[in-house]
Formats: sequence, structure tokens, C-alpha cells
Amino acid sequence: MTSATTAPSPSLSSQPALPALRIGEGWDTHALVEGRPLVLGGVTIPHSHGLLGHSDADALAHAITDALLGAACLGDIGKLFPDTAAQFKGADSMVLLAEAYRKVGEAGWRVVNIDSTIVAQAPKMAPHILAMRERLAAVLGLAPEQVNVKAKTAEKMGPVGEGKAIEARAVCLLCAGKT
Repeated sequence: MTSATTAPSPSLSSQPALPALRIGEGWDTHALVEGRPLVLGGVTIPHSHGLLGHSDADALAHAITDALLGAACLGDIGKLFPDTAAQFKGADSMVLLAEAYRKVGEAGWRVVNIDSTIVAQAPKMAPHILAMRERLAAVLGLAPEQVNVKAKTAEKMGPVGEGKAIEARAVCLLCAGKT
């Protein structure tokens, strides 16, 4: 019988190597205002109000950008594209997303998948989800099957539920390797 003090300890070198994976999380919210287009996931959605922001205020693209940057330990969207910089005034968030993705690739990471959720009381997102998935996938050079977009309401609670704002959340999984 082997005693507890003489029992062999498992060697870390005898364990199979874990794959190099990183998970990132992103979140964004913008107020709804009159006089601006509503852009989510790179798709313009017909609505009486649009999102207020320094760029085109695409909350979904911003959440995904933050998820990618966070997973690669590259900071966040505000660090890379500050809202105090004139060159980003009115910027297309798909261009910002593509640049963040390029930096993630340069850091040695590639996307396994992205999962995201839009929280909006109105308008209904279901008719636009496929277009968003396809647009995001095209910008990132991914298959649409690697990019998921869901939509929920806030059940009429808080600023989102009152129709005053839209928020988006995203997670991504990265693995080591060049894009």
C-alpha cells in the first residue's frame, strides 16, 4: 500500500497540452434619438430613431469589437478608437471592427466563434438578423456559421425597455493561430 507521502504525483509534463484559447466579452449601449439612422451589425434598420454616438454608434459592432480586443488582451474600443479623436467622428463601425480584427490576428489569434445579443424594445430585430450575421462574417472573413446574433427585449424595463436606448452584448472564442 502506498502512503499519502509516497504516492506519485502527476507530472504536468505528462498531461496533454491544453489548446491556446481565449474568451472575450463585450458590451455597449447607446441612446436612441431622432434624426440618425439605426445601424446594428453593419445593417441599416428602418426605424424612427437611431443610436447617438461619436461614430455611427453601431452598438453590436462595438460590443463585438470589445469582445475581440478583450480576448486578445489588446484593451478596448475606447483605447483603440477614442471618441475624443476627430478622425473617428461619424466612423463606420465595420471599418473599426475590421481594424480591431486585424490587430487580433497580428497578435497571433483567430476567431473560433462569436455569439451576440441585441437588447431592444423596438424595432423587431428578427427580420434583420441574417443580414447582420452575413455582414459581420464578411467583414471578419468568417463563415456566417461562426457568427451568431440573437435579439431580446427588456420587457419594458429600464431605458432599453422604455425605448430610450439599445444595448448589445457579445462573447467570442479565440484560438492561437494566424487569420
